Amino acid sequence: MKTPALFLICYITSIALFAQIDPARVTIARDAYGVPHIFAQTDPEVAYGLAWAHAEDDFKTIQLLVLPAKGMLGRHLGKQGATADYVVELLHAPELVKERGETALDPDFTAVLTGYLQGLNDYARAHPAEVLVRGSFPVTLSDYLKVSVLSLSVISGVDQALQRIYGNQVPLVDFMKNTGSNAIAVHRNKTTEGQTMLAINSHQPLEGPVAWYEAHLCSEQGWNVLGGLFPGGATIFHGVNEHLGWAHTVNYQDKIDIYQLQTDKAHPNQYFFDGQWLPLEEKRVRLRVKGIPVAIGRKAYWSQYGATIKTKRGWFAIRTGANQELRGLQQWYRMNKARSFSEFRQALTMTAIPGFNIVYADADTIYYVSNGKIPYRNPDYDWSGTLPGNTSRTLWTRFRPLADFPQYLNPPGGYLFNMNNTPFNATAPADNLDPDAFDQTMGYERWNTNRSVRFGELISQYDKLSYADFKRIKYDLQLPKRLSYAQGPDANALFELDPDAYPDIRDLIYNIRTWNRQATVNSQGAAAFLVFYRYWQDKLSKQTTEKTVLTADDCAAGLRHVQAYLRKHFGRTDIALGDYQKHVRGKTELPIWGIPDVLASIYASPYRQGQVRSSQGESYISLVRFPRTGLPLIETINCFGASGRPDSPHYTDQMALFAAQKTKPMTLDKQEVLRTAKRIYHPGQ
Repeated sequence: MKTPALFLICYITSIALFAQIDPARVTIARDAYGVPHIFAQTDPEVAYGLAWAHAEDDFKTIQLLVLPAKGMLGRHLGKQGATADYVVELLHAPELVKERGETALDPDFTAVLTGYLQGLNDYARAHPAEVLVRGSFPVTLSDYLKVSVLSLSVISGVDQALQRIYGNQVPLVDFMKNTGSNAIAVHRNKTTEGQTMLAINSHQPLEGPVAWYEAHLCSEQGWNVLGGLFPGGATIFHGVNEHLGWAHTVNYQDKIDIYQLQTDKAHPNQYFFDGQWLPLEEKRVRLRVKGIPVAIGRKAYWSQYGATIKTKRGWFAIRTGANQELRGLQQWYRMNKARSFSEFRQALTMTAIPGFNIVYADADTIYYVSNGKIPYRNPDYDWSGTLPGNTSRTLWTRFRPLADFPQYLNPPGGYLFNMNNTPFNATAPADNLDPDAFDQTMGYERWNTNRSVRFGELISQYDKLSYADFKRIKYDLQLPKRLSYAQGPDANALFELDPDAYPDIRDLIYNIRTWNRQATVNSQGAAAFLVFYRYWQDKLSKQTTEKTVLTADDCAAGLRHVQAYLRKHFGRTDIALGDYQKHVRGKTELPIWGIPDVLASIYASPYRQGQVRSSQGESYISLVRFPRTGLPLIETINCFGASGRPDSPHYTDQMALFAAQKTKPMTLDKQEVLRTAKRIYHPGQ
């Protein structure tokens, strides 16, 4: 039992943690590019300032993240939004939050989230005309935690699992989907300047709910970090603090399982499990869809395995660790505040973030782990396919510790990397881990990507490399000698086509065969290859069984499409990549380099008059050097600018730098930020 004095101390502390925040105690300093630097005495006050500043820049997108928790995204987006609303209920996010929400998080982080939500709700109250759906504010802590379950579940592949179950017939939450990324760490012993170097180089969508927002958070409680977060994030997701930095890339170990339940007509709404018939839990979800005046009722089911779905092919269930965990954001917060590798690794032992590779660096240490929330699985079953859902032998309940995952600490080769490739190719060839030494039920990927192959070609040239070398590697636009697309068409036969065998496309074949495989804006070969690649990506995506290895005739068919397409839209076939592919926002339009899966990747979507525009890939980039003493040296760039508002001067002001593959200097030094800031104010001013 607590003594009266101890009880009083705990009571006063809890009051201080959750007291209403005074905006006058929060300072927002905007630098020359409009990036917000948030200063305050406490972490919750900084979180308040982050919410306010981010809402000033992109309140609309933040709302797309919080609306599903209230079942209101359908009112704004229609059917696709209603799907997200339904998935929140299907995943039992409300039930998880109700059961564990009050105890899952530590009080200090609960205070941070409370401060963030006060900032968000205060902004909504002060700007009612910007609220997308009437009645959607205030956002509560329970709402916010439900959203985190949805987001981390999508990261884990719930959207893909649902597509598989439904047979690709349902529009799902693709707008929240993560994509690729690069991460590189080079130990100071392998650099000519004697400084450890880190490249934070995510390949996210350039706009939307998983596009990067740059911010600097600085409190007097030891929170001083600069980096990227997604709309609605209350902490930095990857970046650098005074002591260390880390980068994320998407990984593809087995995070999710699909089961087919045993059912029959004699036992409606029941399933057979361990010799007995059990009832399916059932709840009715009311979905509001834009344009439909009445709510649509839909049932959501739950079995011992988890979220359960009825289809024409039977009943299926999805099981993942992502909707069994509420501490993912808290783990990122602990990573933000780590002051050493040991503290950072202690944060990782939470294994609350259900995915992502993590590449870490400080002045003396580089580290890589293929992180996840991976269960102990019964080795008697094939976990790569659909599992029998009638036995507890396939019902896992425990998760593996961090120590079980592939990881490297200061490898002799002096560098670590991941480009969405296998974790068993992460450093110098002699230092890589043996994939057979790991439990195969974890399902770690074995493939490489063009980026990982090309990085290997480049890094092998250096005994030691300079910072200039490091940047050249990061911005490399060269495909490797042999293509290694992990997904999509294997088009190596394209470069071996005989022009005399296909005289109708002879000029294009010569163009491709003489192309240096660099995706520069003035490259004609890159333009032709990108049209070819998009043709086959689209064609393969519509096939039931994906065909990846293209024959010579397949490649010739692709080039005939290229020829017809370019003549139709451009009147000729000798256009440059920058004529075809643009970097566009508002009225600003720039030629842009890059094609899928070169190190400096750009993925494009249709634009106008046959052109395409960059839509994902190179987005937020942070290049960090760690001297032996003093603050890290930081350069960053964002693909468009700090603001998502078209009337802001910072809507497009980083585009020219980005297109020129240049960066801007950044700092964690509070006094330097305040000295050079273009605007300093308190929220609400």
